[in-house]
Order: sequence, then C-alpha cells, then structure tokens
Amino acid sequence: MQSFLDNSFRSDYKLKCRGVVLDLGSRTHIMGILNVTPDSFSDGGSFLDPKQALERAREMADQGVDIIDIGGESTRPGADSVPEDEELRRVLPVIERLAGELSVPLSIDTYKSAVARKALQAGASIVNDISGLRFSPDMARVAAASGAAVVIMHIRGTPRDMQKDPVYGDVVRDVAAALAEGIELALQAGVDPEQVLIDPGIGFGKTFEHNLTLLDRLDELQALGRPILLGTSRKRFIGDALGISDPALRREGTAATVALGIERGARVIRVHDVAEMARVARMTDAILKQARNENY
Repeated sequence: MQSFLDNSFRSDYKLKCRGVVLDLGSRTHIMGILNVTPDSFSDGGSFLDPKQALERAREMADQGVDIIDIGGESTRPGADSVPEDEELRRVLPVIERLAGELSVPLSIDTYKSAVARKALQAGASIVNDISGLRFSPDMARVAAASGAAVVIMHIRGTPRDMQKDPVYGDVVRDVAAALAEGIELALQAGVDPEQVLIDPGIGFGKTFEHNLTLLDRLDELQALGRPILLGTSRKRFIGDALGISDPALRREGTAATVALGIERGARVIRVHDVAEMARVARMTDAILKQARNENY
C-alpha cells in the first residue's frame, strides 16, 4: 500500500515546456481541450470560429486550467485526415492570439511535424502526438529543436481504422512496450526526459474491456518513469458503461475515471469540463495526500 501511495504522489515529476516548468509532483494538473474542428466527437463545431475559441480558452484560464490543448483535426474513430494547410488555418490564429494573451502553456494536438513546427513558432510549448511520434518521422526532432514538451500516446492503427477489431496479448504490457519505444525515439532525438509525458490512449484502438483494464492497471505504466497523462473525457466507453449516447451527459462517468486515474498515478488529466474536473482532481489529491501521511 505504501509503495502504491508513494508512486501516486511522486514529488519529483517536472515537465519542462520551453522555459516554463510545471511541478507535476505537487498536484494533479488539468489540460483543457479546445477543438477548433467541425467534427470532433464531443464538441465539434462549437469552437470552429476563432472568436468562440478565444472566449472558451479565456474561460478555461479563469477556471484554473494548467494547459490548453488546441486541435485542428478530429481523431475520433473513423475520422479522415485533414490537409495540413487546413489544419494550420484552424489552429494558428488561435495559438498566436492566446500566446500573446495568456500565461498558460499551449499544446498543439497534432501528429504532423510541419503543423507542430509552425504551431511552436506561433507560441505553443507542448506537442500532443496521438501517434507516439510514429506517424511523422521528424516530430521528435521538431520537439527537441524547440525545447517543447511532448505527449507520447499509444494508438493501434490510425483514427480511420483503429477500432476495427483491436487485439492484444496483454493490453497493459503491449501499451507499455509501445510507449517505451516512443520514449526512446524522443530521447534519441534529443528531447529532455523531463519534457516527456506518456498517455495510454484510452479509446484509441481499444475495446470497452481494454479501456477498463488500462484504467484499473494504470499504475503499472509508472515503471516507465515518466508522468502519465490520462484522457477519458466524455469518451464512448463511458457512454457504453452508462447507456448514455450524448457525450455532453457523460460528466459523472468522466469524474469517476478521473478520480480512479489519479489514484492510479495520472499526473495530468485531459478534459472538456475544466471547472468540474479540477474540483474532482483537488478532492482526489486531498484524499490521497491524507492517506499517504497516515501511512508514514
């Protein structure tokens, strides 16, 4: 029990983001989702207009968000790829404006190195790559050259085909092995270890049962030695468990996964509902901190 609690509250985790250092060991950090897309599964079209996107980003900042993750291409199951120039047209105006206005680190959610490079030039400081640095050979070098942090996520296949009968031997061990390869790619390119986050990729090439198993055994990924980012917000497996088809009505289910994920060692949670999930995170942190103190 004590070893588990020590892992959950590892106090030396830092994330370096181009001059900003986030102390991930002190508390759970909140990454707010800002999709400037017409077709994302939960909020597609809501923030496609730059003015609406800016208003939402300011609202998240007021709610205490620690990172804002900006995406210009939907990676929902079955989604088609968006041309590079269109993705840039969607994200650059928002990044440029927010970088000059907010002190919150900005993340670019992309697997294209050219998009990442221009987003970093515009003011982003984190690259959130769903492919784990695999889809674009230059991605790790782009991050290393800029000093940006990178999120290495696991995916089986591509967004278009990832949910077509995903099969694993042991899903946790297989995901851990793939993440280890992604970490090695980053380090070989010159990325500082303290610039790396790992994400098991809940919902990306996994069945309902795979997702639940990854949540239950999330703590096993701590053996990789890098802080864990968890993205479960409003996802389909929550709807499947609760019988809720509308993603906007999956907040309570999301809250349950956030609390369990933090208990299992997640240091960053990626969410749509920033205010609500920040409160869930603070409460979970408080419980775990007290449990740790009582076991010393």
